[in-house]
Amino acid sequence: MRIVLQRVREAKVVIDGKDYAAIGTGYVLLLGIRQGDAAGDAIFLADKCSALRVFEDGQGKMNLSLNDTGGSVLVVSQFTLYADAQRGNRPSFSLAARADVAQPLYDLFVERMRKALGEDRVQTGLFGAMMQVHLVNDGPVTVILESPGIAGEDSPA
Repeated sequence: MRIVLQRVREAKVVIDGKDYAAIGTGYVLLLGIRQGDAAGDAIFLADKCSALRVFEDGQGKMNLSLNDTGGSVLVVSQFTLYADAQRGNRPSFSLAARADVAQPLYDLFVERMRKALGEDRVQTGLFGAMMQVHLVNDGPVTVILESPGIAGEDSPA
């Protein structure tokens, strides 16, 4: 499982021209699920994201987490995080998990984030939908996280 975490001042998802979800200060989490990922990957990354300390403290050091700041998250499914464009000009998405496998893991990730932060602090896009994500990046701070089962591997777990 792979996440692109962006610290934001605000963000929203628009679907079919209508605002679907929005947050203030916090993270946009672009979540990609790979073949072979399991519940443990979702739990590991949800726990990591909720505890990650990338907000500044009083001395300007990245030392505060979402729980310290009261920030929110906007979780957006993004199978294209497993694009392989090594050959040719059209990426392959063969490493990405099929929707019937990925959606339950996405749902588990969101559920775990809500358990850690509270229902009202976790918003989502719509799994499998075409979405426009609007955000104001803060810093900018962008961190790429991977579950340990796949970090650095070239083939599915």
